Amino acid sequence: MDTIFHYDVIVVGAGHAGCEAASAAAHMGARTVLITMDMNKIAQMSCNPAVGGIAKGQIVREIDALGGQMGLVTDATAIQFRMLNRSKGPAMWSPRAQCDRIRFIAEWRHRIENTDNLDVGQDEVSELIVDNGRIAGLRTIWGAEFRAGAVVITAGTFLNGLMHIGKKMVPGGRCAEPASTFLTAALNELGIESLRMKTGTPVRIDARSVHFDEMELQPGENDFHRFSFISPQRPLPQLNCWTCNTNTEVHRVLRQGLEDSPLYNGQIQSIGPRYCPSIETKLVTFEGRDSHPLFLEPEGLDTNELYLNGFSSSLPMNVQIEALKQMPCFRDVKVYRPGYAIEYDFFPPTQLHHSLESKKVSGLFFAGQVNGTTGYEEAGGQGIVAGINAALSCNSDERFTLGRDEAYIGVLIDDLVTKGVDEPYRMFTSRAEYRILLRQDNADMRLTPYAERFGIATPERLERFHRKQDIIKQMIETAKTGNMKPSEVNALLEQHGSQPLNHGAKLFELIARPELKIADFAHLQDNPTVSTLFGASTPDNLDQEETMEATEILIKYDGYIARERALADKMQRLEDIRIRDRFDYTALTQLSTEARQKLAAVNPETLAQASRIPGVSPSDISVLLVLLGR
Repeated sequence: MDTIFHYDVIVVGAGHAGCEAASAAAHMGARTVLITMDMNKIAQMSCNPAVGGIAKGQIVREIDALGGQMGLVTDATAIQFRMLNRSKGPAMWSPRAQCDRIRFIAEWRHRIENTDNLDVGQDEVSELIVDNGRIAGLRTIWGAEFRAGAVVITAGTFLNGLMHIGKKMVPGGRCAEPASTFLTAALNELGIESLRMKTGTPVRIDARSVHFDEMELQPGENDFHRFSFISPQRPLPQLNCWTCNTNTEVHRVLRQGLEDSPLYNGQIQSIGPRYCPSIETKLVTFEGRDSHPLFLEPEGLDTNELYLNGFSSSLPMNVQIEALKQMPCFRDVKVYRPGYAIEYDFFPPTQLHHSLESKKVSGLFFAGQVNGTTGYEEAGGQGIVAGINAALSCNSDERFTLGRDEAYIGVLIDDLVTKGVDEPYRMFTSRAEYRILLRQDNADMRLTPYAERFGIATPERLERFHRKQDIIKQMIETAKTGNMKPSEVNALLEQHGSQPLNHGAKLFELIARPELKIADFAHLQDNPTVSTLFGASTPDNLDQEETMEATEILIKYDGYIARERALADKMQRLEDIRIRDRFDYTALTQLSTEARQKLAAVNPETLAQASRIPGVSPSDISVLLVLLGR
């Protein structure tokens, strides 16, 4: 007889999506179980032990603002932090951190095991239980039955995973870890379509075999910036990274091995990542280039293992090693393991609602790489949304969704469910039309109210959030109302190459000048306005520097922010027009053939979503508006 367990929410897979989903659901009060095939690999960093990057860093800040854990875990285990794109405007600033791989797993496991309402089970799912079109639970290979009103699938690359190195093929979800062989078939039986996708990972190098003196040093930064809005200063020692470049000899060796590459000999047929290509793909795609940059990054404080970013490959092991030896810094290289490619099952995300709930089975949610995405950050962002909705689904019909003007997570999910994927999806700032609104500095202002509403935010987070919010409001009001006389500020203005005043001006107008910062006015506190401004953010404020920066950005970009907010509000009118299930698109001959097909396949929630479907033209939207009587 099967052993039966009863929960509210079941999360399948303990990667980055699964951990965030389980944590969110449990913090909302849902009795939750996280089922994983290996408890020692919770939140394993399958590829680079790094978090963040262009647009990805913004997602992690958003996860944190929603009460998630990725930012806190990253700050606790970071061994190098950098703010990318500093030379550009704040809409483009993106935090990135190299983490200690082992400590990252340990930190996540500690948090999971010490979360109320959250249990962990080591097992593999073999069957799903559905009752009248709604998920009711699942069964495992060891004969356990778990009953629940919501299930979140976050199986990563493990579903029928197949690894490739040259002509060698080995089943597995990660190197030395078995694949999951039952779940895809169970989902297919429910009418959920699956396809195949491919990704890969680079070679891992023994630091003792590297000539670091022949590489360029890439140090980190150690200012107040961080991932979590409530983290203390990073506790671990900060390490260096290094850069180097391939050369023509490297390329010669790699080209000789192309006939044995599974990417080019027909062995791999599935679609791979455009934006994180293998070294062999770079050679073929950019045939005229003589070199490509590589980044050598540490895997932790207590290991000699190094990650060679930019050298992802599925070529035979001997080819990879021989190619590396053509670079002076790697002439004596020793590798812990070669790069490899992996194929796995995913489920086209157009089969989902914006809540990440299946259109086929109520209460069944999907998050992470099973939706055709790549990246820990994209996975975590989907995971927390799926976890919140799984918890909500237990007691109500309410669902949590994020708009494209609210979060990069909202852009990500809308792109997935509206457009689908034809390659592993990764986030870029260019995918967001409202990126001035979606800055890394204001993720808390955008999203922490949701964390408060759903009961995910801790009292400490809420206290600091509301305090920061009040201080920013007070500082901006002070800057808008307080006057500065020419005699008080002209010396400062001339010092910074700024046009001196002929008459008084508001402090707000002066801070808005590109060449000036709030800190430049600190020595003028004899002026009541300046004194009040700086008095608002006292030294006992743990977030003083962050608060000051956020205020300065709001002042400097006030006009741009207002303009983009107006555009977003205008588009919101289309978001408010609900059209799901209101039309039989196949019968609407007024629409183009492509539009009929695409609209019927997606069945969009709103007119705005319909407008974003590839193949649906503005004239098709006009037709729908007429049919709606608008």
